[in-house]
Amino acid sequence: MAGKPVHATERIEVLGARVHNLKNIDLSIPRDQLVVITGLSGSGKSSLAFDTLHAEGQRRYIETFNAYARQFLGGIERPDVDLITGLSPVIAIEQKTISRNPRSTVGTVTEIYDLLRLLYARVATAYSHVTGEPMVRYTDQQITDILLTEYAGHELLVLAPLVRGRKGHYRELFEQLLRQGFLRARVDGQLVDLTSRPRLDRYKVHDIELVVDKVRSSPTNARRLAASIDTALKYGKGNLLLLDVVSNTTRYLSRHLMCPTSGIAYEEPEPNLFSFNSPYGACPQCSGLGQVTEVALEKIVPDQRKSIRRGAILPLGSFKGNWIFKQVEAVLNTFGHDLDTPVEEMEDNVMAALLNGLDEPLKVSSGVGLSDRTVQFEGLIPFIMEQADEGSRASRKWADGFTHMVTCPECLGARLKKTALYFRIAGRNIHELASLPVDALVNEVDALTGQLDERQLTIGREVIKEIASRARFLLDVGLEYLTLDRSARSLSGGEAQRIRLATQIGSQLTGVLYILDEPSIGLHMRDDHRLIGSLRRLRDAGNSIIVVEHDKEMMLQADHIVDLGPGAGEHGGRVVGEGPPGAFQKGGSLTAGYLRGEKAIAVPARRRAGNGERILLRGATGHNLKNVDLELPLGRFICVSGVSGSGKSTLISDTLHPILQKHFHRSAHAYPLPYAGIEGLAHIDKVIEVDQSPIGRTPRSNPATYTGLFDPIRELFAQLPGAKIRGYKPGRFSFNTAGGRCETCKGAGVRVIEMNFLPEVAVPCETCRGKRYDRETLEVRFKGKSIADVLDMSVEEALHLFADIPQLAPKLRTLLDVGLGYLRLGQSSTTLSGGEAQRIKLASELGRRDTGRTLYILDEPSTGLHFEDVRQLIAVLDRLVDQGNTVLVIEHHMDILKVADHLIDMGPEGGAAGGRIVARGTPEEVVRMGRGHTARYLGPELETSPRP
Repeated sequence: MAGKPVHATERIEVLGARVHNLKNIDLSIPRDQLVVITGLSGSGKSSLAFDTLHAEGQRRYIETFNAYARQFLGGIERPDVDLITGLSPVIAIEQKTISRNPRSTVGTVTEIYDLLRLLYARVATAYSHVTGEPMVRYTDQQITDILLTEYAGHELLVLAPLVRGRKGHYRELFEQLLRQGFLRARVDGQLVDLTSRPRLDRYKVHDIELVVDKVRSSPTNARRLAASIDTALKYGKGNLLLLDVVSNTTRYLSRHLMCPTSGIAYEEPEPNLFSFNSPYGACPQCSGLGQVTEVALEKIVPDQRKSIRRGAILPLGSFKGNWIFKQVEAVLNTFGHDLDTPVEEMEDNVMAALLNGLDEPLKVSSGVGLSDRTVQFEGLIPFIMEQADEGSRASRKWADGFTHMVTCPECLGARLKKTALYFRIAGRNIHELASLPVDALVNEVDALTGQLDERQLTIGREVIKEIASRARFLLDVGLEYLTLDRSARSLSGGEAQRIRLATQIGSQLTGVLYILDEPSIGLHMRDDHRLIGSLRRLRDAGNSIIVVEHDKEMMLQADHIVDLGPGAGEHGGRVVGEGPPGAFQKGGSLTAGYLRGEKAIAVPARRRAGNGERILLRGATGHNLKNVDLELPLGRFICVSGVSGSGKSTLISDTLHPILQKHFHRSAHAYPLPYAGIEGLAHIDKVIEVDQSPIGRTPRSNPATYTGLFDPIRELFAQLPGAKIRGYKPGRFSFNTAGGRCETCKGAGVRVIEMNFLPEVAVPCETCRGKRYDRETLEVRFKGKSIADVLDMSVEEALHLFADIPQLAPKLRTLLDVGLGYLRLGQSSTTLSGGEAQRIKLASELGRRDTGRTLYILDEPSTGLHFEDVRQLIAVLDRLVDQGNTVLVIEHHMDILKVADHLIDMGPEGGAAGGRIVARGTPEEVVRMGRGHTARYLGPELETSPRP
């Protein structure tokens, strides 16, 4: 496929694209090929791929609907482009499209779990959860044959089970049976005469069976036996109980699945029995979530050295003379304590009474001259749980501070009801299969064909084939370490995107334009070729692939490269190079220089020795970690590497970071995974995680508000003569509050016009013309610039304007240093890329007063960054380390790994075969050890990189 001649009719032509920072570009993209769009962060890659090509493809699709349907679907505004021709139906596979619903799992997203549910409903063998025996079911004829053969000549009572293990007097039931002509019943194992109107204790549990017939089993009574069996099954709702009169033994028989010993019956299995999202299959205690809310004692009593009067019980606070404290004091007096007794001196039963309540009534003093009151003290925990479940929003938020999520004690995290877990195929229930890594699941499913009987194989062959096929697509994109029961919300952007890619490969569509946003995120170099192979298979099926990507290997293996630049933001938006990889590398763009090797990030002349102190985390065992001991030498730039699924995020993000959060910030929502102990926390004074999550979720949030620039800007404007004369305060210059903002658009700068049969249209506000403020506010100017003009400035322009303002210049200079000079101060945070958001956060941290004892944690900061952006990022991180801080980075990017002072490589593989530290030391030492996959790729990188 690659390298075939491309004719004019086989191209996507884009003419006059002007979305965001695109400079009226014209572009011809070959169809049915693998095309990479690259360039600096903020150069316009996403604007071209997603906001132009994908947006136009979506708009054309919605235009095919009739006007009535379009009003419910909403519409998409036409992108700012003159003409696009040759556009196929478009499917975008982005990083942000995975569900954040706690019920969504890898299995449900890929639909493999749906196929497993179908397989278990049709092929699985049911077992009794009481005795462990296989469940049995019989036809009416089979039941008759059992009576005639196994009980030949025996005197039998044919009984219909009516009530099992329920309380009640059942007078109405006995009356009804009498009217229907029945004379006897068996109650709690004893035969009773219904004509005597039996009286039962309504508060005791009873078992009641109706006596349908007493008959001797013989061929001459075959017709009578069949009629009695039919009647018993009718009244017993498909079940009957056989009582051998001579031996006084019983046996259950049923049309349904039934335990032959205990008599418990299961409903007929359907796929929804195995669904944790259905009330038919979900665990009743956790409703299919696998976790339940539980009050955390350490949150209620964080300091046991305090007395209750001094606020030991956090939900109560310090002593107040109210009714609840009177009750608490009465409870303490009952056990010989008072409000001044430290909690650590109280016996366990005292705290149990305070937290869980008392069984007997409690006498509480109502005050001087008043009689005592008797109350039922329910305890603090039931009150907190009640507020968590049924309280107002504020009450629920309050209660959340004292609760945490724990594994459901009923289903032990399996999410399903008990009966669903007792259906097995080849000895495994559906949860056990869903808990296997994908590579082990493929082996298990492949082995099923040799373990099923002929009937099961006939029914399940096609389903088994489809499960194996879809699971192999996950292997092809490097996700063999994932399990089907893993929550979708815990996936990284790259993992989520590769799952969707695997699903699309499985759908086998042709003639489609796929647009992907950095699918290599989180993927080790070892797995690059598998991802590229998957994209090529998608292309070879007759599809066009456009990938927004910075990965060097992906560019070199592509059919065509488009490079946008030359800079970012206002300095980008132009096509600076394009063509097949060979021809592209001969061009003069920045990217071509890096691909040729002329430009490269240098390896440092020497590695930092650090400050001699360390943090030691011992015995980490969360998820797949194998009792890991992690040693972090402080005052150095540390990288943690390893193949996907090797345990990097489990060790750093899920174990170390929550430990530090609890220690330094007393975070109520930090729950580290299991570990044995930690040493050396006295050597740092705070921990800061800098991730790529958005800096704000509304269009009103912007870089100026996030970095704290906007407050001093508003204060500056309030000090100007024009503002003082008018009596304006800083609040006058806020576009979020009434006073100075334009009230027509409420400070948004645009108005959204609803069109009944057309898309909503955002137009500049006719009153303020997009400036956000009213006329009087805009009359106040600093060096000829209004507050609206300042928000519309780039960081570079603002630095020139405010160079002499000490509250503003350092912060603006820091934003410039991290490569964000092109950003506009008032640019909506929703339009920022992940890389831009992360660098804004880094700039905020660099702008704060530094103690030189901070630990910074970053998870894949190279995401979304071009080679040149990575160089700038390394310079920023070096600056933090040079100030005495420690920077800890989880990373795959070789340019970052090679400049680290200390490298920790995890593996050797992903999933169950990972979870160990295979090498540690300087990058050169890790390469010399030769253990793990990172060393194999890092060695050539160190050899070819320049050194100062």
